[in-house]
Amino acid sequence: MNSNNTTKNTKNKKVTWAKTHLFEESILFISVIKWSVLASGIGILAGGATALFLQTLDFSIKFISPYNYFYLLLPLGLLLCIIISIYLAPESEGHGTEKVIEAVHERSGRIPLKIAPIKFVITIITLATGGSVGKEGPCAQIGGALASSTSTLLRLNDRERRTLVICGISAGFAAVFGTPVGGSIFALEVLVLGKMLYDVLFPSFISGIVGYLVARNLGIVYFHHTVDLIPKLSASMLVKSIFAGIIFGLTAYLLIETMEFISRRLKGLRFSKPVVALIAGFIIVPLALLFSPESIGLGTETMTAAIKGEEISLLTPLWKILFTSLTLGGGGSGGIVTPLFYLGSTTGNIISGLVGINSGTLAAMGMVAVLAGAANTPIAASIMGIEMFGPDIGPYVAISCITSFLIVGHRSVYGSQVISLSKSATIKVHPEKGRGVAEEEVEFVIRAKSIVGLIKFLWLKGVRYKRKRAGKGEERDEE
Repeated sequence: MNSNNTTKNTKNKKVTWAKTHLFEESILFISVIKWSVLASGIGILAGGATALFLQTLDFSIKFISPYNYFYLLLPLGLLLCIIISIYLAPESEGHGTEKVIEAVHERSGRIPLKIAPIKFVITIITLATGGSVGKEGPCAQIGGALASSTSTLLRLNDRERRTLVICGISAGFAAVFGTPVGGSIFALEVLVLGKMLYDVLFPSFISGIVGYLVARNLGIVYFHHTVDLIPKLSASMLVKSIFAGIIFGLTAYLLIETMEFISRRLKGLRFSKPVVALIAGFIIVPLALLFSPESIGLGTETMTAAIKGEEISLLTPLWKILFTSLTLGGGGSGGIVTPLFYLGSTTGNIISGLVGINSGTLAAMGMVAVLAGAANTPIAASIMGIEMFGPDIGPYVAISCITSFLIVGHRSVYGSQVISLSKSATIKVHPEKGRGVAEEEVEFVIRAKSIVGLIKFLWLKGVRYKRKRAGKGEERDEE
């Protein structure tokens, strides 16, 4: 009897095991097919919309740029953008990606479809009249809006909507810069500081690759430049890459703080938004006319020159920081990644003599390292560097990106980016509250319980710092 029971139990367990595994694999197979179809659809929509945007932008810039001092129209351009935003879609203000991140975290990815055409138009106006912004933010927001509307049409639940909107970000970003892998990872890494969303990994990659292929087949040509003069991997190059990463991290820090400072100052003016837009425009125009006309607009020619090793004016990065901050603070519409690329490439070119690395190589490293620090996306930025400049630069790009990411601290150009970890055991943040970096209070706690702790204590002079973002001020209490 016992032998028969044992045999029956063994057979039952085998049957149960088979059913369980068959059921699990069936679900996963269906999930793969489902998200392949949905993500591909969003990739086609976002890739097509991105291609249309880039072609329209290129036509607009070529149409207006032959006119000398076309950027004299910038005050009028900013005024027109802010009026359109106020009356038609207030969510379309700013650099795009920020609003999509906010929608993913706070509204399960719900983005009104009307944002897509409005963002399209006002970004074209901003860039065509000389605004210092980028082109990726609008594409991410347009892709997100199309994905959100598709989710509504298909009656998807909140979790599925959120996933599809992330696919929209991925496809838009990948299609703008021609970096399908880096763009896909960027969409997953930019949402939360210190956490990769693996549950969205598969659909994000599918949509990013499809979006890139669609845009490329529609005639979009990308900036890919293989860097030839790359030194062999060595200990000295490792040290130089870390040193360069520190400078790039401080550059990203300066941009973030300047953008926040100017935004607060402009918002503090007792004028309406249209008047503030005119003020910002009238500040940019004479400064650009007198000191740095190459720092307005996209600045693609200057970035190319920097990576080719041509000489760049010493103050060019500083002018770019000021013009970008004023353009976005004044109500202009556009992305922030292209200005980050510009800032990193010109800074790398300028400091090449100080660091001891070829100017073109260091410009390529800086182009992605400043992005890694400002957006807290070291993995995506490293991969983008390899995709744009070739695999040989990979080790140096990775080290400088990670260093920049650490140096910039708990800041970001995307204020709604949620913090999930501390970048140092000495720094206390509150990831359990799920707050964005704009609301996060960062506390530096020094405990001299070891030699390392003592060094940190002496280095920071035994002061407990508390930093509050979003213009809430700063407190410093003596321990």
